[in-house]
Amino acid sequence: MKKEIGGYFELEEMAGEEYYPNLYKVNLGRTALLWLLETRQYKKIYLPVFLCRSVIDICVEHDIEVEFYHLDADLNILLEERKLPAEECLYLVSYYGQLTDEKILYCQKVYGNVIVDHTHAFFQKPLKGVDTLYSCRKFWGVSDGAYVSSDVVLSGEKQEDRSGGRMSHILGRYEENAGKYYQAMLDNAAGYEGMEIRKMSRLTGNLLKAIDYEKGKKQREENYALLSELLPSETVFNRVIPEGPFAYPYYHENGMELRRWLAGHKIFVPTYWKNMFEQCSEDSLEYQWAANILPLPCDQRYGEEEMRYMAARIREWEASAE
Repeated sequence: MKKEIGGYFELEEMAGEEYYPNLYKVNLGRTALLWLLETRQYKKIYLPVFLCRSVIDICVEHDIEVEFYHLDADLNILLEERKLPAEECLYLVSYYGQLTDEKILYCQKVYGNVIVDHTHAFFQKPLKGVDTLYSCRKFWGVSDGAYVSSDVVLSGEKQEDRSGGRMSHILGRYEENAGKYYQAMLDNAAGYEGMEIRKMSRLTGNLLKAIDYEKGKKQREENYALLSELLPSETVFNRVIPEGPFAYPYYHENGMELRRWLAGHKIFVPTYWKNMFEQCSEDSLEYQWAANILPLPCDQRYGEEEMRYMAARIREWEASAE
């Protein structure tokens, strides 16, 4: 018998169930993509220009040929419509949950081989026969974890990850402020570079069983609805109201300045796709989206009081800037 008996107590085994108990469980979204690429034996991938650096790097590092495509102002793909050969695939990103099932199925019909990135759409169920990726740490208090939905058996036996050493910033923020553990969060994220494909850690899987998913989903939807009332924002990222929204995309033409001002009031709004500032011209759609679309937090940690406070601070700054 290898199991220890006695001694001090460890974390209890949670009695609930993960939201996607039957999907492949992987350590990270980027390694989940790599596992799919290796299994499908894809040699080339079509990626949107509007994409975080980590996805691009994982492809380049593993000798996957990359070709980029742009999106128009309505998020339509600017790529020749043709059936892709067996060794090529199209990567689709659901920005702020805007990629509908109908659009996914249309792209699959046209291009054939597609991989859907639902990093911003955790609650949007995968479609049968469509390779789909989910990230856990974008929605929940875990340090890692991803899911893959695929009708192909992912190749090769993978080692199980270990997450105990990555929890300090999450546990620390539970009891203290985020600033104290901000560097630990950055160090943790930096540690993902070059990480190998592994199965989701037992710790992360256990924590995911403790979450009340329906409550979280409902709270996100209520917060999103209130922000849309208090801060109307008619952009391409607000046309579809997703289930359990990732964030509320609020547009302001001086988005970077507004972010800095909000941070001074302890409202921390991230800047996603920072690589657009180096890759794209200032007048490009991708640059403007990264700079001026503010993903306002509307997740399950907050309620009406926080949404009204955040909206009031934004209106205060806008009034002073006029």
